[in-house]
Amino acid sequence: MKNLLSIRSYSTKPTRHSHQFNQLVLPLRGVINISVGNFNGKVAPSECVVVKTNEEHLFTANTEARFVVVDIETLPSNILSSNCVVFAINSSLSRYLTFIENQLENKVNAQLERAMFEMFNLLLAEEPLLPKVDNRIGTAISFIEQNIAGKLNIKCLAESAFLSETQFKKLFKQQTGLTVMKFITKARMEKAQALLTHTDYPLPIIGEKVGFKQPSAFSRRFSQYFGISPNKFKK
Repeated sequence: MKNLLSIRSYSTKPTRHSHQFNQLVLPLRGVINISVGNFNGKVAPSECVVVKTNEEHLFTANTEARFVVVDIETLPSNILSSNCVVFAINSSLSRYLTFIENQLENKVNAQLERAMFEMFNLLLAEEPLLPKVDNRIGTAISFIEQNIAGKLNIKCLAESAFLSETQFKKLFKQQTGLTVMKFITKARMEKAQALLTHTDYPLPIIGEKVGFKQPSAFSRRFSQYFGISPNKFKK
């Protein structure tokens, strides 16, 4: 069996079966209903379900739903050492799935397909394997990612999740392991680090892109987080 990426849909008629290889299913559009291991429920876009070698499972989904399916000989160590059957994927991997879909549906190129699989595997190995996230918290996380340069506060995020501020803060910490503000800081600092490494934007622009209108405030927060100033980091 070769490591393989493909785009598939699933019948509304379930059939219980197993494979002599590992399989990952990542919804692009629509929701899949799956029974595998100790999980029996729905898997939605921005999530991944893991079916291990010889593990019996059952899928159903609407015919218009589409999924990236990955047949894979060896799972990365983060998945092998985890008990997660379904986990949330980050925005980098989610965006990469769209590229995979576009490429596979438009051209056959074995060399590029092997390279895409290797890139997918590298991105997968970086996943923190957060448990399946409550849809309301998932909505708030998407809001943070899409508005990382803007003003983010508990009130607006709680409203995006249709929760009270108290409920939101409690559920967010339970789901992500971080307080809301620590999660935002982490997202901003990781993006700033990437921009400093891979672009030639001046520091004030990078600061603005991660939500800091004043360069001094950006420099102070970056230094606190990484233990080095952005000026020295960029050199």
